[in-house]
Amino acid sequence: MQTDSSPGIDPTASASTVSARFGALPAREHLPAGSGEVDVPVLDVVIPVYNEEKDLGECVRRLHHHLVRTFPYPFRITVADNASNDSTPQVAHELAAELPEASYFRLEQKGRGRALRTVWSASDAPVLAYMDVDLSTDLNALLPLVAPLISGHSDLAIGSRLARASRVVRGTKREFISRTYNLILRGSLHARFSDAQCGFKAIRRDVAQVLLPLVEDTGWFFDTEMLVLAERAGLRIHEVPVDWVDDPNSTVHIVKTATDDLKGVWRVGKALATGSLPLDRLARPFGDDPRDRELADVPKGLARQLLGFCVVGGLSTLLFLLLYSGFRTFSGAQIANALALFVSAIANTAANRRLTFGVRGRDKAVRHQAQGIVVFGIGWALTSGSLAALDNASGNPSHSTELIVLIAANLAATILRFLLFRAWVFNDQTDRGSAAPAPVQEPQVPQVRSQR
Repeated sequence: MQTDSSPGIDPTASASTVSARFGALPAREHLPAGSGEVDVPVLDVVIPVYNEEKDLGECVRRLHHHLVRTFPYPFRITVADNASNDSTPQVAHELAAELPEASYFRLEQKGRGRALRTVWSASDAPVLAYMDVDLSTDLNALLPLVAPLISGHSDLAIGSRLARASRVVRGTKREFISRTYNLILRGSLHARFSDAQCGFKAIRRDVAQVLLPLVEDTGWFFDTEMLVLAERAGLRIHEVPVDWVDDPNSTVHIVKTATDDLKGVWRVGKALATGSLPLDRLARPFGDDPRDRELADVPKGLARQLLGFCVVGGLSTLLFLLLYSGFRTFSGAQIANALALFVSAIANTAANRRLTFGVRGRDKAVRHQAQGIVVFGIGWALTSGSLAALDNASGNPSHSTELIVLIAANLAATILRFLLFRAWVFNDQTDRGSAAPAPVQEPQVPQVRSQR
């Protein structure tokens, strides 16, 4: 048995420390079949429990029987005890002595997220999974869940109760809460995965080593935070439709869990908006993504960048016109134009940095904004010159005429801005594939040992 005092990845370490220590992710590779160390399992299934003396034995034996019968690779079942104060530890010890593939891990603090982070961080298996002790999810979905991770196709995998092919039996209350929560995630954090809370997930170990230190939550929001960060970092999340039957004896406190989840949504949304998370450390090396391939006469990412730039440019133009109209009420045309263009240029550079050219984090943010100010100056000269020419031609033009001229000048400035952004400001992003990826050192992670 191990306890949470065992060494491993420090959950309290800062993101920058973790990034410097582990670096970026390696390229995905298919796990070799029939090779590797005999004592190292391919799959480690973690079952977090708290006072589950009644269900634990049946759950582990049923899971073990299923894996022995259907899973073609070595495996381990790890019971992660969240400071249970009933006879759960005794039951877990008996299971570890009875089943060669079972192990027991004791934590002295509660929290499902804490249990998963601790056990996953210390595991030596290349594929890590977890499921709830009630086994509400049909086990036939386990092999489809982990197969894309074994093959190297995906980085994470989740069971979904909300997929069209899923077959779910549960009450109206839980159905409503689940769908409402996932709608909140889609609306606030722009999540694209369908089910954040299904207790049936898996992750590759190399991904977990870099991703988990960025996840702060230690409770039920752990799953959601992990998935949101993975999705924002561009990792591939595989979804499996599941057959799922609700456990009527579930001890989850719905109101408290929902409140904590909403607090977590606010915290993660704020961190993503401020760029405080180094998600670029989760990027795969150049060449892992087929979109990295260079084709003749096809500039890399040009279509996507044009689309993003047009959307940002349209919103920036609207912002500029609103600001100009506001500043024009107490200043002249030239001053109003300069102020409106300056404010909108800062917002435009920040939006294009993140949305159009995919730059995350604060690295080079100041330099990019400074270069954006230079681009702003060129745009200001173009629009100001247009206003000056209009004044010379008309003498005292109307406000609507000024707006029409400014729109035309801004369109010209927008085209120039895109060319400068692509060729100068964010040139290191459009050409980042030219540099060879830095070698990734495999961190030494202690193994989880079972007590027989």
